[in-house]
Amino acid sequence: MHEDPTTPGPADETPTVQAADRALQILEFLADNGPMGVSAIARELGVHRSTAFRLLATLEHRRFVVQKEHRGTYTLGSGALRIAGSVSLRIDFARESQEVCDEVTAELGETSNVAILVEGAAVNIAQSTGTSSVSVRDQYVGQRTPLHATSSGKVLLAAAGDAVFDETSRHLRRFSDTTIVDPAALRDELQLVRERGWGSAVAEWHEHTNAIAVPVRATDGSVIGALSTTAPAFRLTPDEFPARAEVLRRFADELSRRLGHLVPARA
Repeated sequence: MHEDPTTPGPADETPTVQAADRALQILEFLADNGPMGVSAIARELGVHRSTAFRLLATLEHRRFVVQKEHRGTYTLGSGALRIAGSVSLRIDFARESQEVCDEVTAELGETSNVAILVEGAAVNIAQSTGTSSVSVRDQYVGQRTPLHATSSGKVLLAAAGDAVFDETSRHLRRFSDTTIVDPAALRDELQLVRERGWGSAVAEWHEHTNAIAVPVRATDGSVIGALSTTAPAFRLTPDEFPARAEVLRRFADELSRRLGHLVPARA
């Protein structure tokens, strides 16, 4: 049996799960009350001061708490703020993405999505269904779609590293006659996506359905998602892709701005 590193001795044993619970309570105390001293935290936890100190030392080592100028007084550190910021960004991203999808569909009348890269797939985090009686209705939030056969997937894959491409290119499943299943052809397609700033899929995942997507960027300019519109092939033909891409780019730029990216003005 391993001894819990937060325990000073047998008289004050703290099982690992209990230690984790107490550490989380400390973070909650600091979030609710602001800076607190070791003695105050010990009283709130109902433990010896030495136990509170050891818990705080562990949290401080991981940058979840830091000591103020007055030693012995703790406040939340960059570790806790980083996690909180990540959660906030994801929540904001999903909410803002849904609003933008609603706006895109209202203007174009077609189904729109925002997708992100998750474990080798493009995953929809927001979706708005087209208003026409003949529209794409088999898409939904949480749906995983193939990177090599969808417009969103191509945008995300074009911005990903070589490792993601290499893994994807080993499993190029054919969904239709036009699905790209040759790694060299896919690499050329992704280079075209980077050059023109948008990706397309011509009946590559679902027959008789075309799609186009543009990148959504995070604060640092990296591609964090892809905004797409999908429609029956007879209503969204390849010769319409460039014009439709410009419409999507306008909405994607707005979503990027909402996420903190400074989008340069377009001529």
